[in-house]
Amino acid sequence: MDSRIIKEEAEEAALASLLPPPPHRKTQSFNQQFGEKPPHHQIRKHSLDEVPISSTPASATESAVYFDSSDDEFSTGGAGDSFFDGSSAGEDYSVVTPPPNIGDDAVEPLPEFIGAGGGAGIFKVPVRAAVHPGRPPCLELRPHPLRETQTGRFLRNVACTEAQLWAGQENGVRFWKLEEAYVAGRGVGGKVERGDEDTAPFRESVTTSPTLCLVADESNKVLWSGHKDGKIRAWNMDQHDDDSDPFEERISWQAHRGPVNSIVISSYGDMWSCSEGGVIKIWPWDSLEKSLLLKPEEKHMAAMLVERSAIDLRSQVTVNGTCSLSSSEVKYLLADSVRAKVDARSKDLLKVFNVDGQVECRVDIMPSIQDQQVDDEMKLKFFSPSKKEKPQGFLQRSRNAIMGAAGAVRRVASRSAGAFLEDTRKTEAIVLAADGTIWTGSMSGQIAQWDGNGNRLRDVNHHHRPVLCFCSFGDRIYVGYASGYIQVLDPDGKLIASWVSHNEPVIKLAAGGGFVFSLASHGGVRGWYVTSPGPLDNIIRTELSRKESSYARQDNVRILIGTWNVGQGRASHDALMSWLGSVTSDVGIVVVGLQEVEMGAGFLAMSAAKETVGLEGSAVGQWWIDAIGKALDENNTFERMGSRQLAGLLISLWARKEIRTHVGDLDVAAVPCGFGRAIGNKGGVGLRIRVYDRIMCFVNCHLAAHLEAVNRRNADFNHIFRLMVFSRGQNLSNAAAGMVQFLFMSCSLGLSTYLFWLLYSSGLPWALSLAAGVSTAAYTLKTTTSPSIGTEEAKSDLAAADMIAFFGDFNYRLFGITYDEARDFISQRSFDWLRERDQLRQEMKAGKVFQGMRYDSGEKKRIPAWCDRVIYRDTQSSPFSQSNLQCPVVSSVIMYEACMDVTESDHKPVRCKFHATIAHVDKSVRRQELGNIIRSNEKIRSIFEDLKFVPETTVSTNNIVLQSQDTVILTITNKSTSKAIYSILCGGQTIVRDDDGEESDYTPRGSFGLPRWLEVSPGGGIIKPEGSVDVKVHHEEFYTLEEYVDGIPQNWWCEDARDKEAILMVNIRGSCSTTWTSHSVKVRHCYSGRVCLLDPKPTNLTKNLGGSRRHPTDTRRGKSR
Repeated sequence: MDSRIIKEEAEEAALASLLPPPPHRKTQSFNQQFGEKPPHHQIRKHSLDEVPISSTPASATESAVYFDSSDDEFSTGGAGDSFFDGSSAGEDYSVVTPPPNIGDDAVEPLPEFIGAGGGAGIFKVPVRAAVHPGRPPCLELRPHPLRETQTGRFLRNVACTEAQLWAGQENGVRFWKLEEAYVAGRGVGGKVERGDEDTAPFRESVTTSPTLCLVADESNKVLWSGHKDGKIRAWNMDQHDDDSDPFEERISWQAHRGPVNSIVISSYGDMWSCSEGGVIKIWPWDSLEKSLLLKPEEKHMAAMLVERSAIDLRSQVTVNGTCSLSSSEVKYLLADSVRAKVDARSKDLLKVFNVDGQVECRVDIMPSIQDQQVDDEMKLKFFSPSKKEKPQGFLQRSRNAIMGAAGAVRRVASRSAGAFLEDTRKTEAIVLAADGTIWTGSMSGQIAQWDGNGNRLRDVNHHHRPVLCFCSFGDRIYVGYASGYIQVLDPDGKLIASWVSHNEPVIKLAAGGGFVFSLASHGGVRGWYVTSPGPLDNIIRTELSRKESSYARQDNVRILIGTWNVGQGRASHDALMSWLGSVTSDVGIVVVGLQEVEMGAGFLAMSAAKETVGLEGSAVGQWWIDAIGKALDENNTFERMGSRQLAGLLISLWARKEIRTHVGDLDVAAVPCGFGRAIGNKGGVGLRIRVYDRIMCFVNCHLAAHLEAVNRRNADFNHIFRLMVFSRGQNLSNAAAGMVQFLFMSCSLGLSTYLFWLLYSSGLPWALSLAAGVSTAAYTLKTTTSPSIGTEEAKSDLAAADMIAFFGDFNYRLFGITYDEARDFISQRSFDWLRERDQLRQEMKAGKVFQGMRYDSGEKKRIPAWCDRVIYRDTQSSPFSQSNLQCPVVSSVIMYEACMDVTESDHKPVRCKFHATIAHVDKSVRRQELGNIIRSNEKIRSIFEDLKFVPETTVSTNNIVLQSQDTVILTITNKSTSKAIYSILCGGQTIVRDDDGEESDYTPRGSFGLPRWLEVSPGGGIIKPEGSVDVKVHHEEFYTLEEYVDGIPQNWWCEDARDKEAILMVNIRGSCSTTWTSHSVKVRHCYSGRVCLLDPKPTNLTKNLGGSRRHPTDTRRGKSR
């Protein structure tokens, strides 16, 4: 058996109690209601190898996990109904006749034969639920949009404040007000583009270059964005609600020649940005502040003002013409507010800079790898005959040449795979934790903890997929993975919770407003409550399940599947119309699979080589697609969605334009089963697509030929089912593609010639070896990117689909009967006896192939070819199930026949029409219902009130006076029995005036940054229960000459001799608090040395912060609110 067989986990009945039995529902349709009927079965437990229950550690036994009706996850699960139970293989097959009156036109469905073994392992029917019980409930701020709707508009990053969530997209920025997070979307007819119909109300900016990074400056109510065109833009957070037009930036300037990869604001309010070539620039806050004060019509002056103030970090660290900065691209910057430093990270190096731009330390994240030269490997070696050897003929010289080329291909591919494995150790994400430590995540899934000086403290590894992003809230660390997982860690790196948040990689996380928001690569945004996992989850899950009838919807679609072994021929337009065009009047989706489009050793070898470098398709295959499209009235009635070709196998899909808005996210896959499991003369090609938020997979197969090769055909199906991995059609071996691209062009002709000769002259061993070496390079690279850890194994993408249809030339024959006997039985229409001699039927009865799937078994006017079949599986776990959110796709066959009048091939084209009823969720309505539950449920309101708890703390003083180089210790004491998290910001600074009676204006710097003359260390951390922490408040002087360029001071730290005053805000919150309290500490620097009298309360602080202070501040010593 294949080593990748997914083991069935122990089932746990306890999880079923998480969800109460669904009530009687009246499911709503877009245009009708259908009667109130009980669910067809209770939600059942099943095994899942992928997601541990969020409240249990990863090391615990994995439990059953369910999927809500609108879920995005493609994960295996199953329902163990006795009808499909594979425990007694050979006895659990059935022949059923679905009830009549399907659809409005009352088409009677055909009887179906159902194979055995459908209840075992990956062949289980996936379990769905109205609300996902295996993960915390979430706020779907932006439901998963169809990929095709997002071209040029994909979201790429997010930044969050307590009141807004901002997102950077490929054509600008947008933001949501969190107070409107539960409001319904604007619908299909609203003033939004496709993909945002169910999204909560938002505002978009004018069109800009793609946004690569965001940083929020709450002190000045500005969001800063870095863009691919090298510009940095500032956007006002306070946008007018009555203005529906796209909003414009406040200021913008050309910051870099290349893209702006990252932006941070340092502890002193200055902006840092990085780009290609190791370029890091500092933008002094004084210049930014002046530019923000200019009028909108003076934008060009503001841009010039900022551009001329830039500090290139290379000039600060260059000594005797030598720069200590690497020229490698800097990907991320991290503002270390605890130690007032900035960390700059490339792929394999972490540099720590102080606020003056000087390098304090550098850390190699991974050992340096000596560059390996592959030029000698990429040269074709043509062997010349020695003097003693006989002259070689053309075929022998071709053999030598191609063997040398194939060896180079294998060596380059394997070396590229090795380099990729090294890449898995490089970092992809970085975050500052509440305790001041820094966490980095690598492509291998390893997470490292560092102190502020670059010392490695510990390594943890809870998942085997790449870490793409981090986020911290309270004392927790949230980790986003390429697998779609989110994990929650404590300060020691221990796993608190883990769940699948999206079906695609989680590329960004951001915390604010009581949520942790996750952004997936498809553009979907979900908000996770900071209390999760906890009691809140069960309450929301139960209440939302009870309201299922309000957001459940149902639609019908008919699917036409056509399969034909064309025998390397071509069909006339009339033949295609007879086969497909004549039966599509009521069809919404058309899927066509062809076999033997093109064959021959030369073509197969060429196809294998093209697959190695990520190429596929042929001119003949394109002719077939165009010809079929013409028969379907493409561009007028149907729209072509996509296709995939593997050697002679071709699959393509069309969708009717009326339902095009509900069909998308098309992915493709191919699995060769020919020579050495490497050549595509046999195998399968597949398409995966989302239809009304449900996943459907269509697989076109050509299995092993010959009457006696039954076991090989069974093995081919098993190989395809387990190894078919869907992708967007991009090259899986990009690392090797660039190096072997010219190899393909050089050796393809010789490869095809030599293989042809080998097949007919030397036998198969050499061909098998060569084909395997060339064609499996891509698969080798793919499998090395996700090494298995622990009990986790490769999962089948097909097993998680709501509907699977296999079709093609399966090559199962009649056994135990002669040709003449078969003709006699056919002429007598004794089909029942013939069916008993059907190899496929017998193998399905025994549960050896197509486990749990079904096909039409009734008597037809025109019998399909025995080799060419259509077999499918939906979400029914028992016969005659009703379509609802627990069983979302219910299908039946209403047409299954061969087109006997088509004679272009020795096979007859077969067509099969399905009627599919699809239940799905109106996500906009469900979000509204969630909001109603949050606002009205007393238990939930009580939990949210508890989250406002803040530990009681005191500070040792509220007034500090500093003179030159003075240092004062500020002690913060935690008087409660729970941890307290503190952070120190500067609410504003002012120049002390001699005029008595005149109020001082406190002006905040960027992101509440400290003034240049004040040093606070540590600026944040965790205080243990009933413990305390000492904070050093120090005055620092700078003696640096001012240099001017075009009248702009280039040394932003030059200070005058006047007395200055600043307000420190010591913010306190609990480990999971959604609010905080603040102590105000007034710090004055008396330059003149005279006696300073401090006003105990800065009356103008709130006014000059522009209303940005959301929480009251108590300036009385030793007291917190």
